[in-house]
Amino acid sequence: MTKGIFVTATGTDVGKTFVSALLVKKMKDFGYNCGYFKPALSGAYKKDGELIPGDCEYVLKTAGLKGNPSNFASYIFETAVSPHLASQIENNPIKLSKIKQDFEKMKSKYDYIVVEGAGGIVCPFNLTDGEKLILPDVIKALNLDVIIVASSSLGSINSAVLTSEYIKNCGIYAKGFILNNYNENDFMEKDNKEQIENLSGLEILTDVKKDDKDLKIAENKLLSLFKEI
Repeated sequence: MTKGIFVTATGTDVGKTFVSALLVKKMKDFGYNCGYFKPALSGAYKKDGELIPGDCEYVLKTAGLKGNPSNFASYIFETAVSPHLASQIENNPIKLSKIKQDFEKMKSKYDYIVVEGAGGIVCPFNLTDGEKLILPDVIKALNLDVIIVASSSLGSINSAVLTSEYIKNCGIYAKGFILNNYNENDFMEKDNKEQIENLSGLEILTDVKKDDKDLKIAENKLLSLFKEI
């Protein structure tokens, strides 16, 4: 039985890809057959005429996963906007059926899978052709719990608590937060870390400093984040 976890965040560019890469790398360091999957990606770049999904490329390189980065995402868009808008511009509507089909293929290859979202929790995938699809629909369809990546900088309490409440209202179970770019010597960030836990009721699973190469988390705790799917 494959197990998985979904990585979302309090917004765009908070650090989902960085944390996802460290999660996969840590699982592999512990000796587990762990893969990675991204349902939709926008802002890909072209190299020698081929569209390269940069997030997937980064995770594969960091975690030591083998394969073509394009095989780790269902939808890859060059236009650097929200997936629903990129799909309209590039005339390639995002379908939940394809995401589920691709995810099933991933489940046949790996014992554990880290799935990375796009943007924040309310990221829209399709709003135009009768299939209203936003990120929580994808998470529920894949039957996954979530980890929330949050900043520890000014304003992070508000964004973290609002994100956790929205996730709860969607009927999705959140395992807790991972704080990115955390500075343990900053008195405000130390307080933010404490108050995010206090006000959300969710655990800070671990924190990550800028440019960390490893995730500080015990093996049993890391394994407990993954849900049978």
